[in-house]
Amino acid sequence: MKDIGLWQEADWIAAIAAVVLSLFLIAGAFAVTRKQPEVGGHPKGLYILFFAEMWERFSYYGMRALLIFYLTQHWLYNDSRSNIIYGAYVSLVYITPVLGGWIADRYLGQRKAVLFGAVLLTLGHFFMAFEGDGALGQDNPMISVFWLALSLIIVGSGFLKANISVIVGQLYPRTDVRRDGAYTIFYMGINVGAAIGTILAGYLGVTLGWAYGFGAAGLGMLLGLVVFVLGKPLLLGQGEPPKPLSKNTEYTMYGIGLVGVVIMWFLIQYQSVVGGLMLVSGIALLGYVLVEAFRLEKEPRERMFAILFLIALQPLFWGLFEQAGGSLNLFTDRYIDLGGVPAPIFQSINPIYIILLAPVFAGLWTFLGKRGLEPSTPAKFGLGLVQLGFGFLVLVWGAATVGVDAKIPVLFLFGIYLFHTTGELCLSPVGLSAMNRLAPRHLASLIMGAWFFATAGGNYVAGMIGAATGGEDGEMTREATLSIYQQIGWVAIGVGVFVILIARFVKKLMHLETLADDEVGDDLLGQSEGPGEAQGAGIHPAVDPNRS
Repeated sequence: MKDIGLWQEADWIAAIAAVVLSLFLIAGAFAVTRKQPEVGGHPKGLYILFFAEMWERFSYYGMRALLIFYLTQHWLYNDSRSNIIYGAYVSLVYITPVLGGWIADRYLGQRKAVLFGAVLLTLGHFFMAFEGDGALGQDNPMISVFWLALSLIIVGSGFLKANISVIVGQLYPRTDVRRDGAYTIFYMGINVGAAIGTILAGYLGVTLGWAYGFGAAGLGMLLGLVVFVLGKPLLLGQGEPPKPLSKNTEYTMYGIGLVGVVIMWFLIQYQSVVGGLMLVSGIALLGYVLVEAFRLEKEPRERMFAILFLIALQPLFWGLFEQAGGSLNLFTDRYIDLGGVPAPIFQSINPIYIILLAPVFAGLWTFLGKRGLEPSTPAKFGLGLVQLGFGFLVLVWGAATVGVDAKIPVLFLFGIYLFHTTGELCLSPVGLSAMNRLAPRHLASLIMGAWFFATAGGNYVAGMIGAATGGEDGEMTREATLSIYQQIGWVAIGVGVFVILIARFVKKLMHLETLADDEVGDDLLGQSEGPGEAQGAGIHPAVDPNRS
């Protein structure tokens, strides 16, 4: 842990974050206490969901910014093992929403599922604050509490992440023109929470101690829970169980969630098991999707092939993108000239970029679409991969401008995050919309589940790539890490260029010209592809699978 005096230069960053957070709190209190049934043309329930999700993302990203440092500096895992644990944790976070969404759809309803998830998340984040004697490392008996904390967060995220955004859509009729604006407001809360949580929790964790940073994340989640409970009357009865729910059934579903915590407690400690299960499950899922695809007529079948092609790019993209919370976080702390600012705070660059750039991309796709110049969905995927790879090369080239013993200018860190964010905006919302648009109606949920499963796979791959930066002895070196970043940068660019070259053939498989003739997942035909299209699907360009 660094001495507090070394970090005084970063005080103003945390102060600004606190001021911004205070302004949002004041604005939220003003919005929900007004007598009018709507505020700003939207139901008050939207603002309840905004603040509940903002606090949840505050806690999740605040904890995430510290996690890799907590593993290496407190529990004394080497860099390679820490990256593997990090990758397994994040991948499990993106698998459990499949179960949480299914339980909510069939039994609990979205509101009870979100409430249960929020309780688990609050407990998990507070348990993270019980650190014990750091000098003992992995011999510290409190490490069992640490695994329990991660398990609670994993399962809690599964119940909350899959369902809170669904309630947003339920507040409006499907044809309500305000839906796009509603999701814009909601996802602004996601990114605001991610940015401020990273800054405040990261700052407190580095300057005052782990318990303060994780405690701040836990307090944020508790506030989100309180907001959601008190705001129930403003949800207008939405998110309730699909049919009358007996107490026995309700408690059984909660029991399944607690059993899930036990299973995750085991899996997160044995990360190789997670990889094996994901591989076997992925093969089984691919086989099932192919069987279903071959039962379809020609055009819907070929659309399924296009879907599988796009899904196959997910593990590569997120495996590289998610270096941000793992190896890149460590690299930033050790080899970037941060000017006295704690390294975890730089995790806020991505959500801040998203807030600033998402409207630009939405306008860009609309501008190009009106002129017949808008890239197709697969071409946007290719562009996203090219930008992702180029971001790594920016950092590598930046390192080459200084001596091997000199710190790398922080400008190049902003550069890698800039290109990673623009790449994300070309792929993430576009892909979510494409899954919703192209999937046959009876397979819509399966395809969306496959999309997020591939995202989870990418997060596991991220841990494996991060582990490789540790070399044989498990400890990161500047030269080895930059070498790996250069390799994966060129690989991403090469794959991206290949995807762009074959985009026209993949687009033909999508059969957009006859899309209205089939039973597809939504009514997006005729809308612009990309983030503009994503809004029509209830997905705003600012959505990132790591935040949604």
